[in-house]
Amino acid sequence: MAETAILFDLDGTLLPMDNQVFIETYMKLLALKVAPMGFEPRPVIAALWKGAEGMTRNDGSRTNEEAFWDIFAGELGGGVRDLAPEFISFYTHEFDRAKTATGFQPMAESTVKLAKRKADRVILATTPQFPIEAIWTRLKWAGIAPELFDDITCYSNMRFCKPNPDYYRAILDKWDVRPENALMIGNDVEEDIRGAKMAGLWTYLVTDCLIGGADKVLTARGSFKEMAEYLKNLPDRRKG
Repeated sequence: MAETAILFDLDGTLLPMDNQVFIETYMKLLALKVAPMGFEPRPVIAALWKGAEGMTRNDGSRTNEEAFWDIFAGELGGGVRDLAPEFISFYTHEFDRAKTATGFQPMAESTVKLAKRKADRVILATTPQFPIEAIWTRLKWAGIAPELFDDITCYSNMRFCKPNPDYYRAILDKWDVRPENALMIGNDVEEDIRGAKMAGLWTYLVTDCLIGGADKVLTARGSFKEMAEYLKNLPDRRKG
């Protein structure tokens, strides 16, 4: 019997948020972090965005982490690499204050647990542009234990980013899952839906925090609650 998988996006799907508000809060906290380290916030934030763009354009020749730090250090000087532990500390401490820019979906954890009955693998397919520590922090806000997932994509274990279909192919290849046996659930039409569909996955668009023109894409769609009902109607794969 072929392996099956359900993939979940995090931001705007399991963790409700307005992306713009969240990014603004995140950037303000980062600016406060780097000022005592001897950096002007503006160049650091500009370098961060360039590093993020570099990860988006990654051709698979290096990890997203390597792509980011090559660009980030290129902009700010090689010495910034020595401060990597400080940036990791940011994501486990100061970053936690960005929770105020997010909401809470009370059905999130139970829905992930439901998915574990419906598929052999349940994967957190969140944009792999952050270290794992930043993802653990956001999962804490969402009230979801990281251990519920068989895999979590982050910048150190991926070589592609959404919406590149190779991002989805890499996940499925790792777990020996065929695209037609996988479902991607997300709120972003381009990154979560079009990218996954290009790789051959089934998709479900969660519309609570919708990003993009939903009217232009053919996919199952609905609120988070409706998505949970959709999963309930799938046959059980795992027992218990």
